[in-house]
Formats: sequence, C-alpha cells, structure tokens
Amino acid sequence: MNQRTIALIAVSIATLIYGVTFTVAKEVMPTYIQPYAFILLRVSGATFVFWTAGLFVTRQKIEKGDYKKIMVASFFGIALNMLSFFKGLSLTSPISASVMMVTSPIMVLIFSSILIRKPIGKQRILGVFVGLIGALLLITLGSASKGASENSAFGNFLVFLNAASYGLYLVLAKDLIKKYNPVVFIKWLYLFGLIFVMPFGYRELTAIVWQEIPTNIYWNIGFVLIFTTCITYLFNLYGLSKLKPTTVSVFMYLQPVIATIYALIVGSDSLNLIKICATLLIFFGVYLVTKQVEKSSK
Repeated sequence: MNQRTIALIAVSIATLIYGVTFTVAKEVMPTYIQPYAFILLRVSGATFVFWTAGLFVTRQKIEKGDYKKIMVASFFGIALNMLSFFKGLSLTSPISASVMMVTSPIMVLIFSSILIRKPIGKQRILGVFVGLIGALLLITLGSASKGASENSAFGNFLVFLNAASYGLYLVLAKDLIKKYNPVVFIKWLYLFGLIFVMPFGYRELTAIVWQEIPTNIYWNIGFVLIFTTCITYLFNLYGLSKLKPTTVSVFMYLQPVIATIYALIVGSDSLNLIKICATLLIFFGVYLVTKQVEKSSK
C-alpha cells in the first residue's frame, strides 16, 4: 500500500469521524453537559495533548510579533468557532448543522477579498449569493425536524457564524501555518483558545452532575475529546503532507452526507423539502466558488 493510498484512507476516516460527531455530540448536549462546558473539556484535552506532543518535536521559537497574530487566529479558529458551533448544535438538528458547515469555502472567499484584496470573478460572486441564499433559507425555514428545538433558527445562525469564524481563521492563519511546525503552532493556538473559552465554560463545567451521566454518554464525550479533537487533526495533517490541499478539501463536502445517513439511521433527525433545497443551493454555490478558484490557479 503506497503513501497516497494511506493518506486517502486517513482523510476518509477523519471525514467519517466528523460526520458522526454531529449526532454523537448532540446526544450529550444540552441534556447532560451544556455546550460551553463541553467546549472547555474539549479545548483543555486538546491543549494537554498538543503541549505533550510538543515535547517530542523540534523546538521552535515563536517570533514576538506573531504571538498577537496567533492570539487573534485562536479567537476565531478556536473560541468563537467552537463556542458558536456547539451552542448552535445544541439548539438545531445534526443535518442542518452539517450542511451549514459547508459554507466555510464561501466565507473564506469573502474574507480573502476583504482582507487581502483577492479579486472575485462574476462566477464566484454568483456562487457567494447562491450559497448565502441557501444558508438563509436553512436558518429561517429549516427548523421543522426531529432533532431541532424551538430556537433552531438561532442555532442554525450560530452554526453559520461558526463557519464564518472558521473561514476568517483560515485566512488569518495561512501564513502562520507555513511559517511554523504544525504542532508548535497548534499548541499555542489551543493555549490561547483555552484562555478565551475558560470564562464561558467554567460555570457550566462546575454545574455538571457527573454521577447522573449514563455510561453510553461517557463514551460519546470520550469520542469527541479523543477522536474528533485529536485523531482527526493528526489524520488530516498526514493527508495534507501527502495529498494536494484541494484533494483534502473535497472530503469536507462528504461530511453532510455522512452526518445525514448516520442521523437518519439512529433516528436523531429527519429530512424535509426545505433542508433538501437549502442543501442543493449551498452545494451549488460552493461548487461555483471552488470551480472558479481552481481555474484561476491553473
């Protein structure tokens, strides 16, 4: 088995984990653990893992001026990104959340245009509008489903905010990722993230009644902390080292498919016409955006 095949398998497993996580995490929140407490657990665990891993990689000094850049990237890539996603997921359904996540490439394009003056062609402008219409449709009308709550519209908006925050993070962190060893960069990213999420999650964390949590929910928590937070990062990192970034990014679009299939199998969500139409609009918008990017890069 060659390295490319191993890399494809690794990225496929990471995608499968992400797709399943929407339902796995939803079963935990908000019944047993509130979303901000869950994020504090997740970021604390990841900080410990990556700082431990940092002991085994070549030491690299962070330039003084880059600490501020990493801190800003951490706010959008860890704090706002994760807090809005888990809070949104606790209010909306797994399928809606997974579809909304796919808007990230559209948000990357918008922020790239604003921050680094990257030109946008007519086709990409059309893609942005089509994708955002799909997102707006899902936010306002996509609430009638099994896994949703009365505040599902607000939940969908928070997941969209998460996608926008992650898109901004990718633009801000692009040069930093190239400059530093991935483990060195990520350990500082999570450390700053832990400082940001601590005020939000501490009170909810102390309110958890651990003895009332069923065994199967402990497995769900462990799955998110170990597999979703750490294993996926390592597998995607290996995939990026052996495959083109465009190849790895394609796997992101499989997440809603996996999330939908798993949610329907376990009965945690349902499909309706609004979700299907919104999904098609978002995917078509992302297709127009990414197709134009690939053409210009060639």
